[in-house]
Amino acid sequence: MAEAQRASEPVNFVHQDEIWKAHVNAEKDLAEVWPKKWGFLSEVYKEYERESNNLKKAASAEPPKRPLTPVGPSPPVPRTSQAVIGWRSAHSHLCLERSAMVHHGRRSFLKELGWPHQA
Repeated sequence: MAEAQRASEPVNFVHQDEIWKAHVNAEKDLAEVWPKKWGFLSEVYKEYERESNNLKKAASAEPPKRPLTPVGPSPPVPRTSQAVIGWRSAHSHLCLERSAMVHHGRRSFLKELGWPHQA
């Protein structure tokens, strides 16, 4: 409803022009002051851009050679649909956890406080 009232109000073109001039003058003044206050950022950005381009050139030149870990022949995939997920984890030589299994201790807050389980 407020928009309908705004559309019917007369437009003050002189006032809008003054507002526009103020914005343009503020932009112009800030453009003159910016290099003095924040000019160091442009130098830092140019340095960052140079380093970034050098890294991109180095990365695109030759991918790093990584030694492939020999996994060995995989056993055949089981025929049942329920056994497809996790079929490799059943074999110890194909297990992803190389060092040890992760064990999380089970603690009870009630047991630590000495309270009964019904509490």
